[in-house]
Amino acid sequence: MPEEPLQERTEEPTPRRREEARKRGQVARSREVASVAVLGSGLLAFVLTGGFMLTQVFAAYRYFLRLPLRTLSLPESVLVLKQSLRFGGLMLLPVLILLSLAAFLAHFLQTGGVVAWEALSPKLERIHPVEGFKRLFSLPALVELAKSLGKIVIISTVAWVVIRKHEQEMLALLGEDLVTVAQGLYHLSQDLVLKLLMALAALAVLDFFFQRWDLERKLRMTREELKEELKQTEGDPLVRARIRQLQREMARRRMMAEVPKADVVITNPQEIAVALRYEIQEMPAPQVVAKGRGLLAQKIKEMAREHGVPVVEDPPLARLLYAQVEVGDFIPEDLYRAVAEILAYVYRLKGKRVH
Repeated sequence: MPEEPLQERTEEPTPRRREEARKRGQVARSREVASVAVLGSGLLAFVLTGGFMLTQVFAAYRYFLRLPLRTLSLPESVLVLKQSLRFGGLMLLPVLILLSLAAFLAHFLQTGGVVAWEALSPKLERIHPVEGFKRLFSLPALVELAKSLGKIVIISTVAWVVIRKHEQEMLALLGEDLVTVAQGLYHLSQDLVLKLLMALAALAVLDFFFQRWDLERKLRMTREELKEELKQTEGDPLVRARIRQLQREMARRRMMAEVPKADVVITNPQEIAVALRYEIQEMPAPQVVAKGRGLLAQKIKEMAREHGVPVVEDPPLARLLYAQVEVGDFIPEDLYRAVAEILAYVYRLKGKRVH
């Protein structure tokens, strides 16, 4: 089913839609933030271990200069390879650790550590030529093009500014020894990377906020999608109404099953019927076991007569009991006297003693 155009998505995304998008890997993530994090960690590693790296470079330089000017034997070649790996590993290991940590943190802080296997599954629309052509001229593609051009401009401008700033220092390095040249280039590269980092960080911040805005735009919903999701999460209104109806019917049947156990039914006499039960040794007060209005009141009275339960007319008391007491509750104290008089009358009819 094709998606609705973004212009028709006017509703804010629901929490469920956000969660489903997150499971699919649709989170606000900027590659520029990761690039800046890696670049910054590289600069940090360069600053912290630059002296050590230069020491390793000079050690490797001296080691290779001492090698004999002849074809090396197999054992000698293996030894040279081991030394090369040792020099390279000592120089690059701290940098690789910092770069990996920076890339992980950049991903984790942006996405919260989400891992979406669904995003890795193959999808035919990714290789569909028509969809691919549409993506070429989409807003995200144009933004990526603008970012690429912007990075070219930023890198070229910063490099030109730094080189112009250190032009005299670079010319002064001509003819100097290797150590002096290396130190000069070390300071030059530090200045260059720091300025690049500052410029690209500004671009990364803008890109991150664009990615968040673009994600929100894509997650927005049409009114039909919102209604459909509400049906799925809360249930179809017709189904909910049917369930409530069945619940009412079940409660009504349970209530009507209590009418034959009642001691008396107090009526309005036509509109209201309230059935009371009182077990002297078991209950603190008379209990309303059933009540109803209209047709339900008529059914309560009919069932009471069928089972020999007295029906007493007392309109004021019937209205008070119906309004104040729910089914299953005991009557309030202010109605004790009125109810006691009716129960005493009923007990006299039945020959039942009241304690």
